[in-house]
Amino acid sequence: MTDKLLGMPPVGGRDDEVDDARHPAVDAAVRAMANAEGLSPADQIAQYEAAYQTLRETLATIDQT
Repeated sequence: MTDKLLGMPPVGGRDDEVDDARHPAVDAAVRAMANAEGLSPADQIAQYEAAYQTLRETLATIDQT
């Protein structure tokens, strides 16, 4: 059992439980961070900052519900 995006074991639960809890914006941010590995350091920073902003906005909308 591994996380399909990062190749790491999921944090608790079974794979099907993790799939049910996924959010498209969070998945995209995680993929963007993983893809940043091949970029130059300056481009990595920009990618990480964009992912961070996406995660902040997503969590803020979740907190409002």
